[in-house]
Amino acid sequence: MRTIIGKEWIQFFSGWMGFITIAVYLLASGMLLFFYPEQNLFDAGYASLDSFFDFSPLLLLILVPAVTMRSFSDEYRMGTFELLQSLPIRYTSLVMGKFISVACICLIALLGTLVYVWTLQYFSLNGIDLGGIAGSYVGLLLLILGYASIGIYISSLLSNALTSFMLTVFSCFVFYYFFYFFPDFYVAGQNIGYYISLIGMKYHFENISKGYVSISDLVYFLSVTGFFIYQTIVHLSIRNK
Repeated sequence: MRTIIGKEWIQFFSGWMGFITIAVYLLASGMLLFFYPEQNLFDAGYASLDSFFDFSPLLLLILVPAVTMRSFSDEYRMGTFELLQSLPIRYTSLVMGKFISVACICLIALLGTLVYVWTLQYFSLNGIDLGGIAGSYVGLLLLILGYASIGIYISSLLSNALTSFMLTVFSCFVFYYFFYFFPDFYVAGQNIGYYISLIGMKYHFENISKGYVSISDLVYFLSVTGFFIYQTIVHLSIRNK
């Protein structure tokens, strides 16, 4: 597994695209935090990262698929997947190696945003809500794990990296936003919309962002992540029989 992780890191950071991807994410998050009309930090009038955590799931919808899109797609396209098959590596180790490398790369990008926390803490007169911020960062980390598992699964289905990227963006958007569109959907007097929203990531992310990490929210994200990792392993096993 360590060999796979090292290979993925070298491949991602061997050219400028890896650094550019992270730099664009940090630049976009900074621009939105400080300059987005009516929702930026200056217009808010108080020291808070609420706007950053509001649009961060959307930025991760671009960052994570950009990192995962080549996980297996490029292996298929360049014919190196057959070489990986000849090595004494189980599919579980292969998938987990790629998943861990993607998660760590995205975590590096996320850690770069801690400069916003330090800046607010330094200039704030009364301090900031570090507990709520910590909870929101935990939520973003869990989102990364969920998005990454979906992206790797989709990449294992396709040999075209661009198609993998677009389909991953769409799939992650559905998992995050779609199920939250029915907050007041009633059937026979029952608010079914609430139960539908439980399927999506947005409901659970917002719960964690309040600073309270519940077992049910952790189980949800870990279940989604585990499900797609398992599906990737199953697909590779069936594909290469």
